[in-house]
Amino acid sequence: MHASRPLPLSRSPRRAREARSWPTALLFLLPAIVILGTFNVYPALYSLYLSFFEWNGFTPNRDWVGGGNYAQLVTSPEFWNSLKVTALYAGGVTLASLALGLLVAVLLNQPIRGRTFYRVLYFLPVITPTVAAGVVWKYLFDPTQGAVNNLLGSIGIHGPNWLVDPKWALLAVIIVGVWKRVGFNVVVYLAALQGVPRAYYEAAQIDGATPWQQLRYVTVPLLAPTTFFLVITSLIEAFQVFDLVYVMTAGGPLGATDVFGFYLYREGFKYSQLGFASAIAYVMFALIFLATVVQFRFTRGGQDA
Repeated sequence: MHASRPLPLSRSPRRAREARSWPTALLFLLPAIVILGTFNVYPALYSLYLSFFEWNGFTPNRDWVGGGNYAQLVTSPEFWNSLKVTALYAGGVTLASLALGLLVAVLLNQPIRGRTFYRVLYFLPVITPTVAAGVVWKYLFDPTQGAVNNLLGSIGIHGPNWLVDPKWALLAVIIVGVWKRVGFNVVVYLAALQGVPRAYYEAAQIDGATPWQQLRYVTVPLLAPTTFFLVITSLIEAFQVFDLVYVMTAGGPLGATDVFGFYLYREGFKYSQLGFASAIAYVMFALIFLATVVQFRFTRGGQDA
């Protein structure tokens, strides 16, 4: 005869404790769930719902248009201009702030005097309110009395009408965007550099690598995951820019700085086309999501150099 096997316990003591702890955990999470659901999840889902209607935000009736708002969007010249402007702004701010951020972080990672002071100095633009920064930079870019053109004039260069000339307006906004972003990149890169073992640099020096070669073949590959994170966060931030453009150029001149954020604001709050504006918002979300997926696939989540 086979020995009788003991009946398995229906629930281990550990699982029993975990089961009893669920109500307590849910109770503590409930305030956060309510806040996120009310101010994040519900507005996002309601915006998706509105994107299939034509509604001015005031009348009780909404007219169902299905995909009409999206069809109107892709056939609108303003949409394609806004897409081009946003892509140029996002690309310019992301690439320039990454390069400058890495360079400054490498320099601040050296044993120099006043490193803490310089770190704080570079981070100040990040915590400066964007509206205040935009107002100040608007005066700095003034063609007649601005400090930028005065500085260029001192070295014999005639400065342009930065915020009035369509050829220069976007560049001026990109410069301010880089100024605002580079400090964040410096701090993140500095934290990542602290985790790079010195043995890699010592081995490179023994092999005769120059400082530039150490940066290119040691630092940059090891910081690939950090760079991936910074690229994604920078693109998301750049695609959502609004207040800087609103203060400095209001989307002008001639649509030269009409980024997605300002395009959405104009259609939704100036022209009271909330359904159409909701469609713009979801196209913006789709583009950001697509850029993230492409970047993730090409770098395997930041594992490739």
